[in-house]
Amino acid sequence: MTAACELPVVRTLAELTDLVACHRPTYVRWSRGPETDLARLSSTDDLTGVSMPGLSANPLDVEEWWEDRPVGLWVARRLYDYSHLVHEKGPGVRPWVLTGRETGRGPDNEPLVVDVGPVCWIDRRVIDEARAAVDRQQNDWGPLRRSGG
Repeated sequence: MTAACELPVVRTLAELTDLVACHRPTYVRWSRGPETDLARLSSTDDLTGVSMPGLSANPLDVEEWWEDRPVGLWVARRLYDYSHLVHEKGPGVRPWVLTGRETGRGPDNEPLVVDVGPVCWIDRRVIDEARAAVDRQQNDWGPLRRSGG
């Protein structure tokens, strides 16, 4: 594998949307990057400490029920829903795109991916664009990590 710093960087939501339309299956992972992750090819359940058989990732592929709605809005929501992970997982964590094969599901029903192929980093500006796209929708929404009582 090439060094993580040599991965291309997508800098716009439109560029990421085009990538998702051309590559299947496509996932986003929020971590310190492929160099770290591919050394062990396993994620750990934060609650129990159990090692899982693959990298925990979130799918970017559009579901059929989305029909002819804008792919960019789909991708924006998928990024926005997990954008809290940058802050929760600590320094050096950032989103990157990968392809691979699902081998199971994690405790949050997220795919566990093996045969990973790193594709690109996602620039912080893409996350900002995703947030703006979600904010333009008429219904209130927020990332999955919501405060509640």
